[in-house]
Amino acid sequence: MRIKSCPVRIKAAGEHEGTDEGTFEAIVAAYNLDSVGDKITPGAFADTLAEWKGRGDPIPVLWSHMSHDPEYHIGEVLEAEERPEGLWVKARIDTEPGTKAAQVYKLLKGRRVTQFSFAYDVEEGAWVDQKDGEGYYELRKLKLYEVGPTLIGANQATELLDVKSADGATMRIAVEGASAAQTEELRQALTGAMAAKAGRTLSAKNEERVREIGRLAKELLDSLSSSTDDEEKATPVPPETPSPQQPAAKEAPAGPSPASLRLQSDLAALAAEVSSLTE
Repeated sequence: MRIKSCPVRIKAAGEHEGTDEGTFEAIVAAYNLDSVGDKITPGAFADTLAEWKGRGDPIPVLWSHMSHDPEYHIGEVLEAEERPEGLWVKARIDTEPGTKAAQVYKLLKGRRVTQFSFAYDVEEGAWVDQKDGEGYYELRKLKLYEVGPTLIGANQATELLDVKSADGATMRIAVEGASAAQTEELRQALTGAMAAKAGRTLSAKNEERVREIGRLAKELLDSLSSSTDDEEKATPVPPETPSPQQPAAKEAPAGPSPASLRLQSDLAALAAEVSSLTE
């Protein structure tokens, strides 16, 4: 399940704006190209809205996707339809005094919340190349789970890296904290590696990148193993008899932690995979 946000465009909220108290109208998903390179196409919500309507269940309104806490289930969607500018909803928020829902409604009426978000899965999508300008990922059919206001939307610094597989399909990988140049290098390296898995030959440039990935993985693996040995050697031997004034401290389990073992296993697998690609 993924989440996506856009600036709230509240059309009405409350009796002073022509709606019943506790209700609001807003565009919660737009059709423009967003900050992570996705573009929702008109009609992407058609099937999921029909499914919700056919079941007779209301689409939940949640504050900031807080599904684990019933108090943040703040309302329900009364009407939803696709309009030229995006997905429009009319929703009712619970307004009992002292509840979180009532506070959220106050924030909406005062325009103190400026983001709206929705949770979804991609059922149909494809990468679109453009001759003039960068390409984008087109979201053609979405499964909607919930909508709701949020102070800060989904991480805008996360890039969705698209990698072409050997059979022509596109894989999407979330990359955080990388520069544009680093992301592009990663894209090329992964594309080259996948081409090799399909029986095609790696270019010299891609083979060099893959070998570098393997070298770094091996260095990190060796470093982890060395660090674990040093920690075991440097661990002082606890006294046989604890002080009568203080309870005996719990002895730490011997050997590396499960997280360290798991990381070493993953790195070893990566090194082996690189070896199979470059031999």
